[in-house]
Amino acid sequence: MTTIAELPAVTECSVAGCSYNDHSHCHAAAVTIGGSGPDAECATFIPLGVKGGLDKVLTHVGACQRSDCSHNTSLECSAPSVRVGAGRDSADCLTFAPR
Repeated sequence: MTTIAELPAVTECSVAGCSYNDHSHCHAAAVTIGGSGPDAECATFIPLGVKGGLDKVLTHVGACQRSDCSHNTSLECSAPSVRVGAGRDSADCLTFAPR
């Protein structure tokens, strides 16, 4: 059984327009990676003027909907850590690697 602490951490988020971003650190409890095509979209991205999330940076990848990613094992991310940043979508998983 895997606990949330054992899931890959989001080590960086360079998407300044996300409500969960605070100085390049994601403050959501967990993110979901989704999307289609060559980019893996951070489905947790919220472009509001209100800051959200936790006081402490503890963000992990809660779910990965990209079964075509080499880091995806049973819809869970197996990468050591992930980075989120600008891509074709507002926020993409920059660790995405197609199989």
